[in-house]
Amino acid sequence: MRQGGRCGTLGSGLALMLALAGCTSVPEFRQVSLPLPSEAALDAQPSKAAARESSRILASYGGIYENPKLQAIIVKTVARLVAASEQPELTYQVTVLNSPAINAFALPNGHIYVTRGLVALANDEAELASVLSHEMGHVIARHGAIREEQARQAAIVAHVVTDVLDDPAAGALALAKSKLTLANFSRAQELEADGIGVGISARAGYDPYGAARMLRQMQRSADLKAGKNGSDPRALDFLSSHPATPERIKNALENAKQYASAGERDHNDYLDALDGAVYGEDPSEGLVRGRRFIHGRLGFTFTAPPNFVLDNTAQAVLGLKGEGNEALRLDVVNVPAEQTLVAYLSSGWIENVDHASVEETTINGFTAATATATGDGWSFRLYVIRYGSDAYRFIFATKQRSIESDRAFRESVQSFRRMSLEEAEKVQPLHLAVATVLPGDTSEKLARRMAVADHALDSFRLINGLVSNETLATGRKVKLIVE
Repeated sequence: MRQGGRCGTLGSGLALMLALAGCTSVPEFRQVSLPLPSEAALDAQPSKAAARESSRILASYGGIYENPKLQAIIVKTVARLVAASEQPELTYQVTVLNSPAINAFALPNGHIYVTRGLVALANDEAELASVLSHEMGHVIARHGAIREEQARQAAIVAHVVTDVLDDPAAGALALAKSKLTLANFSRAQELEADGIGVGISARAGYDPYGAARMLRQMQRSADLKAGKNGSDPRALDFLSSHPATPERIKNALENAKQYASAGERDHNDYLDALDGAVYGEDPSEGLVRGRRFIHGRLGFTFTAPPNFVLDNTAQAVLGLKGEGNEALRLDVVNVPAEQTLVAYLSSGWIENVDHASVEETTINGFTAATATATGDGWSFRLYVIRYGSDAYRFIFATKQRSIESDRAFRESVQSFRRMSLEEAEKVQPLHLAVATVLPGDTSEKLARRMAVADHALDSFRLINGLVSNETLATGRKVKLIVE
């Protein structure tokens, strides 16, 4: 969780509450359609842009995940892919990010980033190769360099359109049309990278159908997460920037059909490399255990109201109940010691606060303040708790405020407490363990060995790429999520 600033109005309800990244403002970026930059312009791109983007990625995705076994198999896979690529003279550096999210990035300088969440979702080396070769396709096609140049020119043209055009309506229409054009181009880039990636993987001797399987895995992961969290838009992870539409899956299958050989999958070797890898959240960023959130490094814990499903993000802890009629958000900000929490609640960091409801209170010995707010059919209960040099903000939201919901919110915030040093030291992440299917083993039986509070069977099938009712062959290696 990171420090935030001023929030906007609560009138936009749940969507705002979930989307707020520590309540920081995000400047609007207006894109315009421009001619493709020349090769000379692309080659002149400063390295500072790549370094800046690299720093942002590392900061947003938990830094580097150190795992020698995984790094070794990635290095081996990349070497095979580079040798089979259209430009074998290019060099690539692959970094595994310490994040449970499912995502991957490529910078113009050949730096590729994959999250350990994505690596854990793959079930063989061919699926891993499909992700790496897709990102290599972006580098080979110079997509990142093109986007950087277009972004630079877009800023200039947007300024010209705003300041020079006499007809604001015509200017807005031109910008809207150009934004659509650039969006379509971005989708075309994804399809182009898919095609390049499938070709590289196939020529490297990998199963060319790995890309289609991996895209389906990502879609299944998003569907399962969305099912757990109602209509939560954050469940898309990789798909939000690399949309795995049916068109992309169909395109990947059509590209794979061009190659006669089925290629290698290397399922067992890949799972051996995953054995023992961290799965899910890192303790340094906090862990979700059912309805309980535990942050060993910061030394606090709290329990969400009954029937809430929690999700820990880099910016906040988010929770939803059922179909999304109730929600919560916990984040952390810095409130100066000289400013009281009552004054902070009234300071305008969030709008539509009922100032008559603001009052000071205590929660498990901590100084706190609370207030209510309303907006767009939602009722909000706000708490701010002074914890050390920081302040923790709880936002509870409900569409139908009742005595029961108020009591559930109050009991949840009252569960916020400091953990003992011994208790904090016991906080450990989940891991992947590789097991061999024995005679009589079924998906249902193996799923009962998973340290997963909800949807254990669905999670077992997902991480192993299994469809419903698929029979497990004796001797097959499978992944389990264990403590």
